[in-house]
Amino acid sequence: MCKFSRFAIRKLGRGGTDMPGRIALKICPDLLGRLAKDVTTVIVTGTNGKTTTSRMIEQAMTDSGISFFANKTGANLLSGVTAEFAANSGTLSGKCRYPYALIEADEAAFKAISTFVDAKTVVVTNVFRDQLDRYGEVTHTLDNIRIGISHSPNAVLCLNADDSLSGSLAGEVENPVIFYGVNTPIYEKRVEEVSDAPYCIKCKHEYVYDYVTYGHLGGYHCPHCGYGRPEPQVAVSQVRSSDAEQSQITFRLDGTEYPAVVNLPGGYNIYNAASCMAAGKAMGLNAATVAESLSRFQCGFGRMEKFDINGTSVRMILIKNPAGCNQVLNFLSNASGHAVFVACLNDRAQDGRDISWIWDVDFEKLLDMGEKLDAIYVSGVRADDMALRFKYAGIPPEKIFIEKDYVALMEKVTAQPQPVYVMPTYTAMLDLRDKISRTYGFKEYWEA
Repeated sequence: MCKFSRFAIRKLGRGGTDMPGRIALKICPDLLGRLAKDVTTVIVTGTNGKTTTSRMIEQAMTDSGISFFANKTGANLLSGVTAEFAANSGTLSGKCRYPYALIEADEAAFKAISTFVDAKTVVVTNVFRDQLDRYGEVTHTLDNIRIGISHSPNAVLCLNADDSLSGSLAGEVENPVIFYGVNTPIYEKRVEEVSDAPYCIKCKHEYVYDYVTYGHLGGYHCPHCGYGRPEPQVAVSQVRSSDAEQSQITFRLDGTEYPAVVNLPGGYNIYNAASCMAAGKAMGLNAATVAESLSRFQCGFGRMEKFDINGTSVRMILIKNPAGCNQVLNFLSNASGHAVFVACLNDRAQDGRDISWIWDVDFEKLLDMGEKLDAIYVSGVRADDMALRFKYAGIPPEKIFIEKDYVALMEKVTAQPQPVYVMPTYTAMLDLRDKISRTYGFKEYWEA
């Protein structure tokens, strides 16, 4: 039924990433446990960076000759993961065609998924404040991940040493832990950010930082109780260069340095690369092979995805919370040339109904671009709210344009040669990407 419904839905031109799993779970609620029983599974969870990190690990596994499948479409709830396991079963009895699975798991759904999947590696990217109406405060997200890990006693944990929240999980479990982190500041100039974790998770005193990479990540320690950043086994020891296309970095792992080129821009992608290296170590992959693979992986749909439309370079960068959005602004404000900026804001259930987070984003940072910022277009269900936010950020009104029709929007922004950077929330990304695929002949998101 799962396979048949996915086939039918895709014949209708839709993704079929979630509904087939819902149908299957109605028939057999423990289906995922049956399908995943003999599959060596790697799970990637956390607030930001799950999809990109998963794509990096995919390339590393491919280059290492591992046969696997992955939920590339980002369907990361219980139903979506179940649908992916069913789709990759070679027989009606549920025997998987692959010995390995790489699964991106929503941080709230991880505790349910891990009930059925006995992961051998779990990668936690970070914990940031996200959709308050769904996740609540950061401690609630951390609790969900903690429960998921408690269901994964056989997993090696890859934890972000620079994140005081997710890093704290190491002291609560018996699992082997590999810490990864960045040993140096990433940006010369950073946006103004509100820390999601300014106080010690152990004793509630304020952290002191030797350096900050972004958000609440960096070299933290508590002067009261001594809790602080653990020494990472996988570390970015140097950021050699970073531009609009890539970052050149050096990893230090087991006393050896590995140069790497990350073929996506942005400091947060340096962290994603570090988590990939940690996952490779947990899986026993050759470190040099993993480092080299970072220059070849393909980004996930909407995650720094690049299109060439009528000769104009268009990058689509998913946003969903202040921390992630601020890192995109860090990237944009450090860009050297002229650019057009597009923000598409929706407030559907998958985006989060509460859009107040846009007032915690340092959009004022765009003023640093000066005349290099040619125009800002706003779209989506809450386009007017987004336009108001840019007005209060000090953007000149003559540079702000509202266009709610996605086809007309893309025609306008690609009618000039300057690069275009599109920041949509999740459902806006799906709608906009569908229009781009149908209008300009690109692959659908489930095919990318």
